[in-house]
Amino acid sequence: MKKKTEIKTWKNLESAFAGESMACQKYMYFAKLARQKGNEEVAQLFEETAKQEIGHAAGHLSFLYPADKLTVKDLLTLASEGETFEYTEMYPGYAETAKAEGQSAAVKEFEEQQAESAIHAKNFQDKLEKISKVFAGLAKVEKKHAAQYTKTLASL
Repeated sequence: MKKKTEIKTWKNLESAFAGESMACQKYMYFAKLARQKGNEEVAQLFEETAKQEIGHAAGHLSFLYPADKLTVKDLLTLASEGETFEYTEMYPGYAETAKAEGQSAAVKEFEEQQAESAIHAKNFQDKLEKISKVFAGLAKVEKKHAAQYTKTLASL
């Protein structure tokens, strides 16, 4: 069986999600610029369109990450993996390219994002570990209670 990442439709959904998300952010930025330049009507057009774009992106996400198939642990793991990729591979590579091209402002931006992504990854991982410990503790307590209930029922 093919991995999801080997299925062209999966890649298309990821690409469509990225495109719609980027369009939303771009249009919100354009709205801000249009408003600064005194054109409220155009600003509102960009904002309305951005809302539609984010709706499209959410639709794509529902296919990529079906709610009924994901646990909170899955969500935290996926988020941690994404942020880890960003700070260990993506941003260092981008910064290296920008440095080679003499784009010092971009280098600074990529390095800042790399540092933030490392923090995000740690936050997700810490929460995952905390939740895992809590549920492990609860499982022990519930097992003890179940044994007590079984013993009590047997004595009735």
